[in-house]
Amino acid sequence: MTVSEADTVDTTTHAEAARLAALDTALTARPRSLRERTWWLRPIALTAVNIVVFVFVAFFLVTLIPGDPVVAATGGRLSGKALEAARASYGLTGSWVTQLGTYLGQLAHLDLGTSISTGRPVVRDFATRIPATLELVTWGLLLACAVSLALAHFIVTHRTNRIARVLTSYARSAGALPEYVIGIAFLFVFYAELHWAPAPSGRIAPLLIAPPAVTNFPMIDALIAGDTAAFLSYAGHLALPVIVMVVAHSPLLIKMLIINLDDAIDDPATRFRIASGASRRTVLASVYRRALPSAVATLGMMFGLFLGGAVVLESLFGLGGLGQYAVDAVNSSDVFALRSFLLVVAAMCLTIYLVTDLLTMLLDSRRRAGVAGKDA
Repeated sequence: MTVSEADTVDTTTHAEAARLAALDTALTARPRSLRERTWWLRPIALTAVNIVVFVFVAFFLVTLIPGDPVVAATGGRLSGKALEAARASYGLTGSWVTQLGTYLGQLAHLDLGTSISTGRPVVRDFATRIPATLELVTWGLLLACAVSLALAHFIVTHRTNRIARVLTSYARSAGALPEYVIGIAFLFVFYAELHWAPAPSGRIAPLLIAPPAVTNFPMIDALIAGDTAAFLSYAGHLALPVIVMVVAHSPLLIKMLIINLDDAIDDPATRFRIASGASRRTVLASVYRRALPSAVATLGMMFGLFLGGAVVLESLFGLGGLGQYAVDAVNSSDVFALRSFLLVVAAMCLTIYLVTDLLTMLLDSRRRAGVAGKDA
């Protein structure tokens, strides 16, 4: 069924519409309980608990890495008293309980420690790395969202079209090819063969000077400085990795949208609106309103996928963001940088998941605490 076809108002449709209307009236008239009014507290509390748990997980995961991080970071150039002094300066002496206490004390003061390999506070390194990575992820999510909505709408409303069938097969391939495979293939085609893409050697052309850092978001800083050449160079260097992200992860969102749109179109409420002569715009608005909650949750999950993919793509395209920083931390056994990377990425993902949970509950009240399980 498509949203444009006429339908007959049969007895079942009338009965279903009457039931929904009566249920709506009953739910509106009934006073809400305290649990229903504070539905947003539970996801916030769970997110806070998860972040606290991951603080300990990150500490023990990095602590269990074999070898001495100071020896690895310095290439074995220190020994004896100099090595012990270096360990003490980084808080790596004493029992694991002592080190955990030092770590928690630093976090309480928003101190992520000092990188062993760079000698700078990790917070300062992240202040320049995180915005650049978020810029890449944000553009990827925005483009993936736009492409997925357009393709899912086309597929659902043109079932018999050959292109729609090809796109449906593409949607079923969700996760079939990892980003690094697509990235390497795209580099070979669009850079090595066609010469359409810039060299994968950074975020800006070597002959250009980066504009002064104001927000640490490269493209925004270029706009603030009025540097059109730098802005276009940043955009050109991000274009291919963003397209790789979209090609790799859009099938997941398209597949979810197709399923939800099909369910919403076949819902009795949609049939009743079509049969009662509602305009196409009204019907589409109703269909998308009921299809979006699950899609929003999927979009939040995709943020984690995009952020994880940035680790690979930033290394592959030489973008030098948070992903490249993590790779360098692993190579140099920089426990403070690696521990902070795990914690910050987890906090970012959990925060996005919280936002998507709250948006999903706003779009569909049945997902809220105190309402789940009710006939709504």
